[in-house]
Amino acid sequence: MIKRKQRVAMRDLSTMPVADREIVEKNSMNGQVFNIFKVLANHPQLVKRWTPFAGHILSKQTLPFRDREMLILRIGWLNQAEYEFAQHELIAKRGGLSDADIEWIKTGPGAGWSEKERALIQAADDLFENSVVSDATWATLSKSYSTEQMMDIVFTIGQYNLVSWALNSFGVPLDDFLPAAKRG
Repeated sequence: MIKRKQRVAMRDLSTMPVADREIVEKNSMNGQVFNIFKVLANHPQLVKRWTPFAGHILSKQTLPFRDREMLILRIGWLNQAEYEFAQHELIAKRGGLSDADIEWIKTGPGAGWSEKERALIQAADDLFENSVVSDATWATLSKSYSTEQMMDIVFTIGQYNLVSWALNSFGVPLDDFLPAAKRG
């Protein structure tokens, strides 16, 4: 992963107007506000409008957990988004993805995937490289996924492509609890 220079400072939430701080703090987990939200706190109205969509993609969509995390990790890897990959590697492992799965995600569609999983990984590669899921990839995925799920595949990749760009451009530092932060 490419180390990014921090360009946008993390806000001290205690110095923010209460209404803005509450917008940001709604995204805390177990009482902790992650670094991404401390950076995004520089634009509370963006946080307010973006998080409902991000919440759908992260927890309310139609894809199974494993499939969603594979897509997120692959697009994060392709974008060399250290923060994104580290966060979702931890989430994915807690949800049952193995170290071998993570290595295969890094390798890409040529690893030892099933046909369906290979097509998932290929969908991320297709969108990253060509801004469209290829006909062959679409046809393979369509054997296993409904139209709604196909839409969630594209929007998951797109959402985390956007997030990767933001994380990389802003230089959001890894949260202290991430294993990669302890190695780094």
